[in-house]
Amino acid sequence: MVSQAEENYLKALFHLTSEIQNKTEAGTNELAEVLDVTPATANNMLKKLKEKDLVSYEKYGKITLTQKGRSVAVQTVRKHRLWETFLYEKLNFTWDEVHEVAEQLEHIQSAKLVEQLEKFLDYPAIDPHGDPIPGAKGEIKFVKRKTLAEREIAHTCKLIAVKDNSSSFLQYIVRLGLGLTSKIKIVNRQELDGSLEIEVDKVRSSISKKVAQNLFVV
Repeated sequence: MVSQAEENYLKALFHLTSEIQNKTEAGTNELAEVLDVTPATANNMLKKLKEKDLVSYEKYGKITLTQKGRSVAVQTVRKHRLWETFLYEKLNFTWDEVHEVAEQLEHIQSAKLVEQLEKFLDYPAIDPHGDPIPGAKGEIKFVKRKTLAEREIAHTCKLIAVKDNSSSFLQYIVRLGLGLTSKIKIVNRQELDGSLEIEVDKVRSSISKKVAQNLFVV
């Protein structure tokens, strides 16, 4: 049996070492920072995960998910993204509200409930933030994506996903008039700091390079 805390560690490792990140391993300090714990606390949990054959690592060395660990992580991600979709589409939760509630619901262990939830939602491919929802067998359709920061001036593109799922970030981009499928035109880029002037629905705004790096577009 894998505990909720263990699932959280495995999910964090999955995000740090996924194909999107183009990495296969992570460091203890990196993992601790993501989970907001001390490296010593992370190391103690990693010992338990290693004993259960969920991760491969040596003390304070590089960490990789085992096949068993990746399977648990992917199923946790799958449940999280299905619950986010349900909350957003069926219960009228906003973009920035769904993540925190889905963090609680993702630990439900009923396979039948997850199967029926997916069927009820008509087998969605992506969640409200544009991230792919893993299939029942753990398959994930990763799509190579570029950020708004990588696009050229005068380019018009469509928002398809966000990298930062925090409530504060989502609330900020909503105030800019942005949502999934929003059309964004890059009007200008400041050479000094990489900030952008953008146009959304004929309204112009300025955003930092960091914000642009968290918006995936096509």
